Amino acid sequence: MLFHAALAALGATAVAALTSLEVHGSQFINPKTGDAFQIIGVAYQIGGSSGYDPSHGKDPLSNGDICRRDAALLQMLGINTIRVYNLDPNLNHDECASIFNAAGMYMMIDVNSPLVGESLNSLEPWTSYYEAYVNRTFAVVENFMNYPNLLGFFSGNEVIDAVKTGAQAPPYIRAVTRDLKNYIKKHAPREIPVGYSAADVRSVLEDSWNYFQCAIDGDDNDMSRADLFALNSYSWCGNSNFHESSYDQLVALFQTTSVPVFYSEFGCNTPSPRVFTEIGSIYGPQMTPVFSGGVVYEWSQEDNNYGLVKVDSDGSVNLLSDFRTLQNQYAKLDFSAVQGVKVKASSPKPPKCSESLIKEAGFNNNFTLPVPPPGVQKLIDNGIGKKLNGKIIDVSDWKVSQTVMDVNGSKLSNLAVKPLSDGQYNNPSSTDGGSGSPSGSTSDNASPRLAPLGSVSAAVFAIPAIIATSFAIGFTLV
Repeated sequence: MLFHAALAALGATAVAALTSLEVHGSQFINPKTGDAFQIIGVAYQIGGSSGYDPSHGKDPLSNGDICRRDAALLQMLGINTIRVYNLDPNLNHDECASIFNAAGMYMMIDVNSPLVGESLNSLEPWTSYYEAYVNRTFAVVENFMNYPNLLGFFSGNEVIDAVKTGAQAPPYIRAVTRDLKNYIKKHAPREIPVGYSAADVRSVLEDSWNYFQCAIDGDDNDMSRADLFALNSYSWCGNSNFHESSYDQLVALFQTTSVPVFYSEFGCNTPSPRVFTEIGSIYGPQMTPVFSGGVVYEWSQEDNNYGLVKVDSDGSVNLLSDFRTLQNQYAKLDFSAVQGVKVKASSPKPPKCSESLIKEAGFNNNFTLPVPPPGVQKLIDNGIGKKLNGKIIDVSDWKVSQTVMDVNGSKLSNLAVKPLSDGQYNNPSSTDGGSGSPSGSTSDNASPRLAPLGSVSAAVFAIPAIIATSFAIGFTLV
C-alpha cells in the first residue's frame, strides 16, 4: 500500500507501538531514547473487585468502548501508566491494550485476583501454592506478554501487612516471582519485570523490600529476586509536606535500592476532596533520584470514595472535582524535565540475602524457598495448555461515544483519543481559569495536548501531502 510505503520512507508511523521499557538497576529505562522513565499512573479497576466477573466475561480491559472513553480522559491528565488489578486471562484484551498503547500508556498488571484459588493465602500460603494457582498466573503472562506497552507484573499485592503475615508469606511470594520469571524467560518474546506491591506498613516495609530485592548466595541473576518494588502509601494527607508526610523517611530508606521503587498507590482522601499537593514532591528533585513516580488511587468512584470520575450504569461519566484538581497539579510540572531524568551511571548492587538484613523480630529471615509444586516445572518447560495470546491490533475509531459531564455540569464535546507518535507523551493543561464553557466545548477537553517531538511528528503531518501528491502523479492506493 502506498500509504505504508510513504510511512516507511519517512521512518515513521501514524500510530506507533510504545517502546517496551527495561529495568536498568534502580530505574526504568526507555532503550530507544536512553532516558529514565517516571510513572505517571492511575489505578484502573472500574467497579472495584466486582468489576472482575469471569462468569460473565467481564473485566476492566474487556470492553473497547469503555477503554476508549477512559483513555481519552486519562490523556487529559497526562497519564502514561495504568495499574490493573484483576483480569481474566481467558478474555481477549487486544482492543483495550491497543487503545492504551496508542494513547501512550503502559500497563502494570497484577497476576492475582480476590477469588478463591487465584491468590496466595497470607497466613497459610502453603495451602494456596499449587499447580492450578500457578497455571493461572502463567495464563495472565501468556495473555499480556506480547503487548509492547506491558510494563510489568506484580506477583503479589499487600500479602504482607503485619509481622504476623510476614512470618510465613515471604518465601512463597518469592517462589511465585521465581516461577513467573522462569516462565517468562522460556516463553515470552522479551524480558518482562516482575515485582511486589507492598503495604506501607513501616514495621514490615524495610524487611519486605530487603527480603525481595536481595540476591540469594549473592547471585545477581537469582530468578527469585524481584525486578521492582512498589508500595501503596497514603502518608501524605491534605496540605502536608515532604517532612510531615514522612516522604523524607521513605527517600532515605530506599536510597540504596538496587531495583526501581515507586508508589503503586497513593492519594490519601482525608480530607476530601483531595488537593494532591504531593505531586510536586513525587516528581521533584528530592524524590526523582530515588523514586520512579507513582500511581494515583483510583480512576472510578467506588464505596471507598477515592474516585476521579463517577461512572454510571449507562456508561456515561461525570468528572469529579479530584479529576480537575489532579490535572491542575500535574499541569504545574515540567513534563519534559520529569521524563528527562538522567540515567544513573551505576546503581547499588543487590545485597546478599542473609538473616542480618531482617530487622523486625518475627519477620521471616529464611531464604530457603519452597520448590515449585508438582506439575509446575512441566508447565515452565512446555508452556501451559489453555492460553490466549494477545496482540496489538488496528483501531479505526478513536471518538468517545458516551456522554461525559464536567465538574460544573457542562458536557464535554469532541472527546477522542489522540494517538501518539513514537516519542510523544501526554501533557496536561491547567484548568484553573475554568473547567468548561457553557456549551461544554473547551480546547483542553476536546484535544489533549501532546508534547512537541520535532522530526518524527513533522513526518507524520507530512504524510497526507505525500499521498495527495501521489494521486496527482497517477498512483493509486492498493
